[in-house]
Amino acid sequence: MQTLTLGYSPCPNDTFIFNALIHQLVPCKGIKFEERLEDVETLNRLAMSGVLDLTKISYHAFGHLRERYLLLHSGGALGRGCGPLLIANKPGTMANLRDSTVLIPGELTTANLLLQLHESGIHNTRSIPFEQIIPALSRGEAEAGVIIHESRFTYQQHGLHQILDLGQWWEELTGLPIPLGGILARRDLDPQVTNRIDQALRASVIYAQQHPQAAKSYIHTHAQELSDQVTNDHIQLYVNDFSLDLGDEGVAAVKELLARAQHRGLIPECNLPLFAET
Repeated sequence: MQTLTLGYSPCPNDTFIFNALIHQLVPCKGIKFEERLEDVETLNRLAMSGVLDLTKISYHAFGHLRERYLLLHSGGALGRGCGPLLIANKPGTMANLRDSTVLIPGELTTANLLLQLHESGIHNTRSIPFEQIIPALSRGEAEAGVIIHESRFTYQQHGLHQILDLGQWWEELTGLPIPLGGILARRDLDPQVTNRIDQALRASVIYAQQHPQAAKSYIHTHAQELSDQVTNDHIQLYVNDFSLDLGDEGVAAVKELLARAQHRGLIPECNLPLFAET
C-alpha cells in the first residue's frame, strides 16, 4: 500500500469533492491518502517546497511549479461567474484605487494573477489570509481587497461594494471560463499511479454529486461558521462539469492563462506537457 500526501482547502467545494476519496467510498487500488487541509496560499507555499505528493493549487502557483508537478483532469475549480471580486469599503472605480492599498489572498493566488493581468495600475498590494480580508476592510485597515471563495456571498452584508468582477473581465476578454485552482501530482510519481488517482478523483466527484448529503458532516467540520445556504451556494458555484473533467474548453482556459502570465513575465517559461502520459 502506497501512502501519498494530499493537500486541499477546508472550503466546502474541496471537502465535498474529496470526501468520498479520503473516506474510501470510492476505490483507488493500492493507494492510501494522508490529507492535509490548509488555506489556498499555504497549499501554494507547500507545493513550492515540494512537500506534498498531490495538492489543490492556484493556477498562478502552478505557473511556477510546472517543472515539479503536472495537472490532473478532475477535482479542480474552473467555471463561469465564479471569479474573484475586487471590493472596496466605498463605491468607486479602478482609477480611484491606484494609490490605495489592496488586500490580496496570497501572492501566488489566481486572484492576484488576474489583478496583475488586468493592467489596472494597482501595485500596492498586501497579502493576508482570504478570510481576514472582509474584516480588515470593515475595520478600515485598507481601502480595497480581492475576495475569493464564500466571501463573494457575504461581502454585501458588511456594507462593502464591488468594484470589478475579475472573472467576468477574464471571460469577456478571452471567451473562456476562468481557471481558479487545479489538482496537481508530482511528476516523479509513476504515470499509472497518477492516472489511477485521476480516475478515482473523478469517481469521488461523481459520488459527491449523487450522494450530496454524504459529505455534510465532513464539510461542516471544516467550515463551521458557514450557514447551510452559503455552503450549498458555494458548492453549486464551484463544483461543476469542469470538476469532473477539464475537457477541451477547460484545458484551453488553463493554457491561455499560463500563456498570458508567461508573456507578461509573471511566471517562468516551461515547455513540459500539462498532463501525465496515458
